[in-house]
Amino acid sequence: MKTSSARPMRLGLRPNIAQFSLLVAVNALVGGVLGQERTVLPLLAEREFHLAACTSALTYILAFGVTKAATNYFAGTWSDRYGRKPVLLVGWLIAIPVPLLLIWAPTWSWVVAANVLLGMNQGLTWSTTVIMKIDLAGPKRRGLAMGLNEAAGYVAAAATALATGYLAARYGLRPAPFLLGLSYVALGLGLSLFFVRETRDYARLEADTHTVREDGRHDHLHADLSNREVFIHTSFREPALSAASQAGMVNNLNDGLAWGLFPILFASAGLAVGQIGVLASLILAVWGFGQLITGQLSDRWGRKHLITAGMLTQAAALGLFASADTFTLWAVAAVGLGAGTAMVYPTLLATIGDVAHPAWRARAVGVYRLWRDAGFAVGALLAGITADLWGLRAAIWIVAALTATSGFVVAARMYETHSSRPAPQPTSKTGV
Repeated sequence: MKTSSARPMRLGLRPNIAQFSLLVAVNALVGGVLGQERTVLPLLAEREFHLAACTSALTYILAFGVTKAATNYFAGTWSDRYGRKPVLLVGWLIAIPVPLLLIWAPTWSWVVAANVLLGMNQGLTWSTTVIMKIDLAGPKRRGLAMGLNEAAGYVAAAATALATGYLAARYGLRPAPFLLGLSYVALGLGLSLFFVRETRDYARLEADTHTVREDGRHDHLHADLSNREVFIHTSFREPALSAASQAGMVNNLNDGLAWGLFPILFASAGLAVGQIGVLASLILAVWGFGQLITGQLSDRWGRKHLITAGMLTQAAALGLFASADTFTLWAVAAVGLGAGTAMVYPTLLATIGDVAHPAWRARAVGVYRLWRDAGFAVGALLAGITADLWGLRAAIWIVAALTATSGFVVAARMYETHSSRPAPQPTSKTGV
């Protein structure tokens, strides 16, 4: 929606602080919808649906990961074609049945169906809030913008995981924990419908003044790429984009393992539901709050080394999870895993924003998030099968090794994408 020339469009956090802050709040609600499952659903699978095999119990994460990965791709394409706000609204509408299905599910297939819808919701809403913040922030503070976005989502997920753990301990696994998720959906839909504004014109404004890096690395990444070319560049051909895509996939592979198997591991050691909720929320809380720091650091120090260090930190933390057997040591490992993920998560998104041309950046974000969230599905399959064959701890060790390998791939393949020189600040006589 355009307004008078008294409010020209300008890129940057400061001139767009009101709308940016609103989008941070919206993404917090998106994260809260995800967080309602982190503590409760693995226990629900074991205690109410009596799913003894890990592979069967993790089918909900597989359904979530496959659906979210595919939806991420379409979210980027549809955001360029139809605008960001319509995609965001559709994502919230799809979320409405999710907590209701989880509350009323008489069989495990209902839970799997709920997670198909949850994957669609998360793919559409989270991808769109990422794209909208990149639109508004401009190139200079992109890492900070992604840090704020991801921090909001994962801090909310952590708080919800903790809250649902205590609700489950006090009132049972159903329905109380999922009523919290239902309230998030209602609030998120209302804010998005009545207060969020379209941001696509900000990307067009940046595209008008887009400059090529002095080292010439982006000369081939011109504006008129087809969807197929965007997919190939982001997935395989462009070194920084492809390295980011594989690191994102492995990052969410180990998060899928943490989501599905850690509560079962903790319960097998005799921890109470409340303690399990604390550990699940601790990972997410450090991950969330840490991104407030790491997003800004990537703007100062660059992206590559922060991503490499983050992947190796995650691998070390997973090794501690596999070898420990007390609440205290698991809490230390949870802090390490959250810190390593915080180093990686906003920095990978900022890398995509650095390299991709504004004209196809939304599609590149969609492709990156397709690969990243496919990690949930790969992680669910890998963790479930290896846990059933060799045990929970062996599954964790295998994922730790994969995470370390991914860090070395980033070190070898990615170049530094962040320029320390500020980009020119475009302005427009019309605003949105």
